[in-house]
This record gives sequence, C-alpha cells and structure tokens, in this order.
Amino acid sequence: MFKLRELNESDLETINKWRNDPELIINLGAPFRYINYEIDKKWYDSYINNRSTNVRCSIVDESDKILGLVSLVSIDYISQSAVFNIMIGDKENRGKGLGSFAVKEMLNHAFNNLNLQRVELSVLEYNKVAIHLYEKSGFKYEGRKRRARYKNGRFEDLLMYAILKDEFIQG
Repeated sequence: MFKLRELNESDLETINKWRNDPELIINLGAPFRYINYEIDKKWYDSYINNRSTNVRCSIVDESDKILGLVSLVSIDYISQSAVFNIMIGDKENRGKGLGSFAVKEMLNHAFNNLNLQRVELSVLEYNKVAIHLYEKSGFKYEGRKRRARYKNGRFEDLLMYAILKDEFIQG
C-alpha cells in the first residue's frame, strides 16, 4: 500500500508545488514563502551532503508516486536524539492512514536502526489533526513555546512532544 524510500531528486517538482501551497503550509511550523525550483534543488543538495545527521524519506504508493515527506533531522548521535517532521502533500491523500504509517515506520527506523533514544517534534497548537496523530502514535506532550511562530499575521504557540525508545517499543 504505502512505503518509505529515500528522497530522490525526481521528487523535487512535486515537493516544490507543495511548498508553494499556502493551504498546506499554514498547518506547518515553517513560514509561507514563495520557493522556486532552484532553491528546492539547493535544499536537496544540502540534504545529500548532510545525510549523516538527516534522514529524509518520501512516502510513496505502490506505483512510487510521492504522497508526502517524513524526516528525522538534527540527528545527535551523542544524545541519541532527532527532530521529527512530516508533510502530507495533496489534500486528497490526507485522512487515509498515510500519516500513521509514516510515523510508525520512521520511529521504527529511528529506534531500531539508528539506535536513537528520543525523537521530538513541535506542532502548531491549532493543528488538531497532527496533534491527534502524534498522541495516537505515542508522543507525549512536554510543553509549550508561547508565541513561537508567526503565521498568517499573528503569533502562534508551538506545542512540544517527544517519544522515547522504550515507550515506542512498549507501545
């Protein structure tokens, strides 16, 4: 049904379309900005040059069509931790279990292949769909960063979540 594979340069055209979609970006921590293809190509090249501290995967269907992105970034092998990010691109692919699949697969990779002990994330307080997904996946609420992101003309709070290896294994 779905699978993860490493991000490919051929995915960039679709990713660039997503990153220029204000309706998608409004629910993510990053600010909206117009991004041309060359900037996304540089972002991809930076990833390729920093694979030791970043894992970026495309979420694809059985025909290898990209449906979303899931990443572990800022991997710290001393503290055995990383930051988790996910983006489901097109609206018609949301609500179909894609996010649950990708979270589970990436956490399995983090804890059982990379030997990490902690994966953390931040989410906009109003993104109730994402919060539900993270809590259902075993992430625990750790705190709030007040007025941490400027989105759509106002400052928004970020909620901090994390999951530990033993919580994932027991879950």
